[in-house]
Amino acid sequence: MSDMLKGKVALVTGGSRGLGAATAHALAAHGADVAISYAASAEKADAVVKSLKAKGVRAIAIKSDQADLSTAKPLIDKVIAEFGKLDILVNNAGIAIQGHLVDDPNLDHEAYNRQWQVNVLGSIANTRAAAPKLTDGGRIIFVGSLLGSYVPFPGVADYTGTKWALAGYAKGIARDLGPRNITVNIVQPGIMPTDMAAEVSGELPNRDAILDMHPIRRIATLEEVAETISFLAGPHAGYINGEAINIAGGLGI
Repeated sequence: MSDMLKGKVALVTGGSRGLGAATAHALAAHGADVAISYAASAEKADAVVKSLKAKGVRAIAIKSDQADLSTAKPLIDKVIAEFGKLDILVNNAGIAIQGHLVDDPNLDHEAYNRQWQVNVLGSIANTRAAAPKLTDGGRIIFVGSLLGSYVPFPGVADYTGTKWALAGYAKGIARDLGPRNITVNIVQPGIMPTDMAAEVSGELPNRDAILDMHPIRRIATLEEVAETISFLAGPHAGYINGEAINIAGGLGI
């Protein structure tokens, strides 16, 4: 596709499926060597690595459960040990647990608390581990959600809260790392055709009702979101910093 990321090393967390896998493919198509992390899907992760190597880049998969904060430093260390450096961190790994109102007596507190652990504290742990070792001029990109700035229906308070937290954290990190010319941004997709979206689809308004909210009446493709991430990772986005970029077909305007 292009060589704008040739010579760069990227880590995509949660890269064995869905948007993570699509992002890994997009970065590799632009020339980057890519490491992906995964929590459980070793077979899927190996398949992604095989297809990345077929593009002519180096690639590895590293088992790392983001719910366990102690795995963040070993994850970053393994990437650097394999590739010699880290230029791009894509904090993609996350889970979605939705559908219960905050006053619902059946709300699963343990599951909802784990969502905060994975989505927020896990991403923060990865960022803290990576920041001192990231090359100057590098990139950090968080994958948030449109629900991080716009809440069109009930039952998503905790998921929304995790994504708002990431958006605020990204802005703060952009301030911290700006003197090193490291940019930090968050992309906020709407609904995408992922396993995670399918898992919560029964807990949200019906598909037609959701599509009716969109000026462009369709969901995003994984490639559209992955290419936006690749652009932010590339040389033409060096002056985009601390921004939340919605990729949602106009939902929320």
